[in-house]
Order: sequence, then structure tokens, then C-alpha cells
Amino acid sequence: MSVDQVRAPCRGDAEEASPRSATVPHGAGTPGYRDVPVPRWDPDAPADVDEAEAFLRLFFAENGRGGALRTRLASVRTEIARTGTYTHTAEELVFGARVAWRNSSRCVGRLYWRSLRVLDRRHVHDADGIHTQVVAHLRAATNAGSVRPTTSIFPPARPGRPHIRIWNEQLIRYAGHRRADGSVLGDPRYAEFTSAVTAMGWRGRGTAFDVLPLVIDTPAEGPRLFRLPEDAVAEVPIIHPDHAWFADLGLRWHVVPVISHMRLTIGGVHYPCAPFNGWYMGTEIGARNLGDADRYNLLPLVAERLGLDTSQEATLWRDRALVELNVAVLHSFAAHRARISDHHTETERFCAHIDQEARAGRPVPADWTWIVPPLSGSATPVFHRYYYEADLRPNFYLDPDAHELALRGPSAPAAPAADVPGRVKTVLPLS
Repeated sequence: MSVDQVRAPCRGDAEEASPRSATVPHGAGTPGYRDVPVPRWDPDAPADVDEAEAFLRLFFAENGRGGALRTRLASVRTEIARTGTYTHTAEELVFGARVAWRNSSRCVGRLYWRSLRVLDRRHVHDADGIHTQVVAHLRAATNAGSVRPTTSIFPPARPGRPHIRIWNEQLIRYAGHRRADGSVLGDPRYAEFTSAVTAMGWRGRGTAFDVLPLVIDTPAEGPRLFRLPEDAVAEVPIIHPDHAWFADLGLRWHVVPVISHMRLTIGGVHYPCAPFNGWYMGTEIGARNLGDADRYNLLPLVAERLGLDTSQEATLWRDRALVELNVAVLHSFAAHRARISDHHTETERFCAHIDQEARAGRPVPADWTWIVPPLSGSATPVFHRYYYEADLRPNFYLDPDAHELALRGPSAPAAPAADVPGRVKTVLPLS
């Protein structure tokens, strides 16, 4: 039996059972999701002068440029009073994006925050240009398997005006094809999104790992569909070092996790289109994406192929299958020279990050429920600690409407219509 023959249970519209499954896992070197309460963003409101001042003071203090602060503050106040917002310098943008990663309380990989590559794409406003740049982002971030943390920052929102956004939760995600009996082939998390883009003109191959198209939404053009070129989507076939039959399951996963639906906030200026990535921690794929009951739900299949006794939970068949699935993921990425980290190494590095930040006199906000890995949590150094939880800015935020679009698309998808502003334009080929 292969994964194409596995029928994941239909999750329907029920809420996920645990806080962990309420949002998609992020990469080990990737800024994490924010939990509630998240300050609600009012797109019509002008940039917050106090927040702008706090950011600029931080920028000048950490970059040793105190002498010019007063001049810059006066300039920003004047620009906000005149236009409702202000423009970051290139240096402010790079610093703000890196500090947003540093402040992301759900990310375990923040030791590397200074290495974030920031691509300034504020000059790109059209959907074709955005598509070109995110494809370039994927290719550059993949870096022949040596994944590099990268963010591409597109034009900021301006008060009272429509803004650019990418509907997809991540640039690369797999479709969930709903079958007649209600089961799903592929990833059930994206069954509704798959239905939405299908109504917009997309046709997948009908496999368990069809890469979804991007939906890029701009004020001038509305939502448009774009496929990702195959050479921009690096994937790893999942095999096992000891069990040859793993290859027969037909499993695979993509190398680079690029979160694309979160809002980057820097000094009161909001960037709703700022895709960013790190690299995977193995448990995100093996314990969550492939293992969760409401995702690919592979533990029963792996347990069966291992010959485990699944008649009762006390045999710990789920745990044993989970370990072997994670072994397979780490082994496969290593075999293909694709960057990945295991949860023991990465949590040790997070503790090193805490120590490093303490020496710099900075607190490290952290959400225990996300910092502790979903496999062997108590065997890692992050388990037996308390953490400082705070909303420090700059930061990345997930807005409720972006969350809905990423999982379900619009409530009533527009019909495909070429070259009509504000309507869907299909960019072929989509399959």
C-alpha cells in the first residue's frame, strides 16, 4: 500500500483538537506564529508614532548611530503627519525583519536571527512581478539543499488602501483532494483551499503530493493563480535506513518551508506580503505533517508495515511508529544533502540563544507549547524551563482573515475571468 491508497479521515469543519494543530508548523529557522491575544490590525489607521519612535530608538541603539536619531525621528513624525505612514530605509528594513525573527516566541531556531537574508521587493506591485520574485526566493533559499533563511518584503500597506497579499499559508503546500466518500487524498488541512483553487481553474494530477498553485492578490488585479515551476520546488523522497519497504509508500516532502500569509510589522508599518523561511526541524514533518491524525495520518500504516501490535494503546505502537517515521525523514534529507535539524540539536541551540541574548541584556520571549518539540519533549533541554512570554516588536502576526483565506479560500470563489481587474485571472499551465 502507498500513501496514494491511504484515505485520510475527513476532518470537516471541526476545530483541531490541540493548540499545536491549530496552526501549521513552521520551520526550525523560521519565525513562528503568534498566539492570542494578537493586537488587532486596523488597516485604515495611520502608523503609530510611538511604535515608530520605539523602533527607531532600538535601531539606532543597536547599530551605534545615536547622533542621527533626533533628525530621523523628526523626519518620520513629519511624514506620518503628512501621509499616515513613513518609508523605512534599506538598513531599517533589514534590521526590522531580523529583529522580528528574534522576537518570534514560537520559533526554536532563533540562534540564527542575524543570518536572515532580507530581499527588498518594495518596488514590485504587480502579480506577475511578485510571482517572479517568490520563485526566485524559493530557488535562492533552497541553495542546492543548504537552505538559507530568507525573507522577501513586498510593498507595505498604506492606511485606508487595499494591500497585496498571498493567500497560501506556505509557498509550497500539497493539495487535499476530497473524494466522493468524504475522505481526502493528500493533505486534509488544505481540502477546502484545494476546492477553492479548483473552482478558480486549477487542476491537479490527483496524487497525494500535488503542489498547490499560488493565489496572489493585488489591489489592481484581484486574486490570480500561478503555478510554481518544478525546478523551484525541491522535494525529498522519504526512505528508511533499515526498512526498504518505506520507499514503496511513495512519501515525499518539500525542502523549504516558506510561510507566506503572515504580516510583518516594523515600527508601526505593516507588510502583509513578506514570505519568509528557515529550514525544517525533522519533527515538523515526521511528527506533525505526516504523523498527525488530521494530516497524512501515517502512523497506522507505518505500524502495520512494522508488524506492531495495534490492538491496544498500551503496546505504544503509535510511539514506535512515530520514531521510525522521524528516523526516515532525517535519514532522507541527509541522503539528499538537504538541510534539516533534529529536535535534540535544535533545542540545545535554542538554550545557547537564550544565554547569548541574556549576555546582550535582552529577554527572549518563548511559547513553551511550541518550543518543546512534539517528540521526546522531556528528553530535550527546553522542557524543564519557564519562559518569558511577551509581544515584542517588530514581529510577525497572523491575522484572522489571512488565516481563513489560507485554509479555505474565499467563501464564494470568483469564477475564472481573464484580464478583468478585480476578478480571477488564471495563468496557465496550472496542472
